[in-house]
Amino acid sequence: MAVMRDKWTDERLDDLNKKVDDGFARVDARFAQIDQRFAQIDQRFTQVDARFDSMKRMMWQGFAWLVGIQLTFFLATIGFIAAQT
Repeated sequence: MAVMRDKWTDERLDDLNKKVDDGFARVDARFAQIDQRFAQIDQRFTQVDARFDSMKRMMWQGFAWLVGIQLTFFLATIGFIAAQT
């Protein structure tokens, strides 16, 4: 079992201060790593957003083509029927 000391010398206080500072330096370094990873994740989300925007634009273009084709077919059918009468 550890023996508790009653006196804190300046040297012991300096050692404790250094240990605390070293611990906070390690924590700061870990937070810097976490910040870098969040920046990478933000960049990936930006890429995913761009892909979704591209896909949405392509879907709208496909919808416009389908409406155009159906409208053309409908008008051609009406024209064909009108020409037969």
